[in-house]
Amino acid sequence: MLNEIVLIVIYFFILIYSIILHEVAHGVMASWLGDKTAEYAGRITANPLKHIDPWMTIIVPFLMLVLSGGRFAFGGAKPVPYNPYNLKNQKWGPALVALAGPASNIGIAVLAVILAKIISLPMNAKLDIINNIRFESDWGSLATVISGSWGTICFTFLTIIIFWNILLAVFNLIPIPPLDGSKLLFSIIPIKMETVAILEQFGFIFLIMLIILFPGPFSFLLNLFWSIFFSLTV
Repeated sequence: MLNEIVLIVIYFFILIYSIILHEVAHGVMASWLGDKTAEYAGRITANPLKHIDPWMTIIVPFLMLVLSGGRFAFGGAKPVPYNPYNLKNQKWGPALVALAGPASNIGIAVLAVILAKIISLPMNAKLDIINNIRFESDWGSLATVISGSWGTICFTFLTIIIFWNILLAVFNLIPIPPLDGSKLLFSIIPIKMETVAILEQFGFIFLIMLIILFPGPFSFLLNLFWSIFFSLTV
């Protein structure tokens, strides 16, 4: 039972830190492009206390873990502040700042894949861990599989990193406000500011309706990227 709790805590911790690094990446890119707002606000830091939103970072993920029986959670952090009018490139600057978040998640996942590939484990053991995290989240079975082996423990840790960072990248690239993909869409397609304001005001409602009513495209892309990245670890 203790091992299961430790696994759930690690699962939760990796989610939170993946979200935080996503937000830090926004601030770093904005700073590179001329806006120091996030830097002056002390948000370009890995210190979680600077990024935690009590509701989205703690309460919502915790409730989702409890309600799903420890099988799934999701959440967010306080958005990193930036002033788009300070950016050197007014057309593409906002899109580059937005895309820095998903790009950081993909970069973290790539690094985790490389490290996981290096770990010497039988293919069946790796597949058992991947399938458990991706499909089942059966922490009792997983704790049994990885017990007594540093290789399996490290591979599990890296698999969870890949799982969360791919999910965050794909989810945030959906081109609906307030997600990062919308900034790229607005840079490519000329949209009136009034329309953008309306989309940003009601975007979250549109997003939830889209995922509930038409989950197929999102699930397809998510499973495609999971399959690609996990296949490279075995």
